[in-house]
Formats: sequence, C-alpha cells, structure tokens
Amino acid sequence: MVLSTKKAIGFIGIGVMGKSMAKNLLSEGYRLFVYSRTKEKAEELLENGAEWLNTPKEIAENADIIITMVGYPHDVEETYFGKNGLFSGAKKESIFIDMTTSTPTLAKKIFEEGKKLGIHTLDAPVSGGDIGAKNGTLSIMVGGDVNTFEEMKPIFSILGENIVYQGEAGAGQHTKMCNQIAIASNMIGVTESIVYARKAGLNPESVLKSISSGAAGSWSMSNLIPRVLKEDYSPGFFIKHFIKDMGIALEEAEKMEIHLPGLELAKKMYDSLAEQGEENNGTQALIKYWD
Repeated sequence: MVLSTKKAIGFIGIGVMGKSMAKNLLSEGYRLFVYSRTKEKAEELLENGAEWLNTPKEIAENADIIITMVGYPHDVEETYFGKNGLFSGAKKESIFIDMTTSTPTLAKKIFEEGKKLGIHTLDAPVSGGDIGAKNGTLSIMVGGDVNTFEEMKPIFSILGENIVYQGEAGAGQHTKMCNQIAIASNMIGVTESIVYARKAGLNPESVLKSISSGAAGSWSMSNLIPRVLKEDYSPGFFIKHFIKDMGIALEEAEKMEIHLPGLELAKKMYDSLAEQGEENNGTQALIKYWD
C-alpha cells in the first residue's frame, strides 16, 4: 500500500544493482515510477506495484525525487540533458540523485544546471555490489548541498548503511574513484593469492579460511573469492563498468598530475580480459587472467 505522506520517487536504470535498490524503495511503501531502456528488466517491479513511464522527462514530471543508476557517463548525460531528459520535464524543488559512478565534472555540470532551474541535485555513487544493493547495505558517498543531503538521508538509509557526506558537487564521485582505486589493486592481490595457493598444491578453501579474517582480509576476499572457488563469474559488478571507472580515475589523476601505477596495471589486466570476451562477467573473473 502506498503511504500518502511519502513523496513519489522516480528510478531510472534497472540493472544488476538498480533493480534491487528500486525494490527496496518499493518495499518501504513509496510510490515508485520506473524507466529503463529495456522495459523487460522492470517487469518484476511492475508486478509488485511500480509504475512504468516512457521517458526520463515523464519521470521528472511525475516524481518528487528522482534517482538515476545507469551505466556510463554518456548515459548520465543523455538521461539528464537529452531531448526527453530529466531537465526537460523537471519541476522546481525536485531532487535529482545520480547514483551512477560517473565523472566529477559531469556531477558539477548537473549541479549547476539544477541550480538554474531551481532543482536540488546530489552525486551519490555507491559501493557494495549486487549483495549490498539486495541487502540495503551499500556504502553511499555523497556530494552536493549539505541540506539536501540531510533531507535525503531517510531515502539513503533504505539503500545503504555507510552514508557519508563528502562535500560539494563532485565530491561523491571523487570519493568513488578513491574506492575504485583501492579495489583495483586489491583484486589483483586476492586473485593472485588463489593462483599461488593452487600452484603450491594447497586447498584454496582452507587457505581462504586462514587469510580472510586476518590482515589480508577485505570485502573482495570475503565476498568475491568464494565465487571464484565455485567458478561463479556472474556479475555483481561488470568488468566493463570497472574498466570505465578505472579510466575515469586515471583521467582525473592526470588532471591532478599524479601517477597511479597500481591502477594502471589493474586496468591493463582487465582490458586484456575484455579483449578476450570477459567484459560482461563480474570483476572476480580477473582470476582468468592467469589462464
């Protein structure tokens, strides 16, 4: 049942993570309008009470709060600034939240356009993969106006647990780049350790028990290496999207005149996998680099 005291939410982007995030909002009683380029992806949500609209413009005309979770910066650009984009149908005092991992520059551009139109915007990328999206335990890093952030905390608390305001527009995206930089080198380490364990004739499951709770422990070790050991390469986070994120981070690093050799190596390794047709697998498929 829709709770009349709650504002209507629009959700754009029903992918691996977006679908679970939208489902969590729906389960809390919010009226939910959805749009995705492929309507079939939204069928389960529609069966559970979500309402379909045909364009981002229609979402903006009907919802008070709009969340976007799409693939690439060019998708964000089209969703917000396109002919039938969000800004073409925006209502004053609406709140737009882009949770896509995109560029800090684009986040600032969205903020400035929103300010002209009397719309509040936040960049709020997330970390935690499909598991965090499903369980509502994502880490959410937010840039934009602090008062808008405070107003949206009840929404964020449905989607995640570690919710941190990082600063002005673009700061959320910069923080997500820090996150991806840390993950990139870590993914090399956790997969390389399993390659070593196998070559040494050890039982990888036993090795994982010993090292995952010690100093070597990490989210990737605990959540992705068990998938590797089951040869489950389904995407909690696509390799192709990780390559996109690493590319953004390297571009931003170049602007700041810093050299990130660990990130460069990780991107080269993932680029190699993508060239072999692995781009739609999850990031844990890095183990296949050694094959």
